[in-house]
Amino acid sequence: MSELDELYQEVILDHNRSPRNYRAMANANRKAQGYNPLCGDHVTVYLDLEEGVIKDISFQGSGCAISKASASLMTAELKGKTEAEAKELFENVHKMLTGESNKNGPQGGRGVGKLTILSGVCKFPARVKCASLAWHTVNSALKGGEAVASTE
Repeated sequence: MSELDELYQEVILDHNRSPRNYRAMANANRKAQGYNPLCGDHVTVYLDLEEGVIKDISFQGSGCAISKASASLMTAELKGKTEAEAKELFENVHKMLTGESNKNGPQGGRGVGKLTILSGVCKFPARVKCASLAWHTVNSALKGGEAVASTE
């Protein structure tokens, strides 16, 4: 196993065991739910959005290690970002997870910073929806949507 694969596994396991920002947020002014019917992952994302900036973000839910770790990494990365920055990051992460960004070069994910650690997910097509669920859900929360976000 390569050092990068070992690091990927360790980060996923750490964020699964001790997810960051895992809590319901009483003062959230945006909230969305997400569901991955393929493996049964459920997530609720809470946002405190003030003047276009994500002041606070949290999540709760149940699912596989990749789903929970991705949500944890996402909340840590999005806190303090503007809506526009969050939407751009969503696009970049989605391209990375689906392997689309790899078509242009070997770098994995462009413009995703520390989230590059999730780039290994594209090697496992069945897990892409697990890793992208929280991202689709936060995107729905940013839009103010009431519908349940889905990976379908």
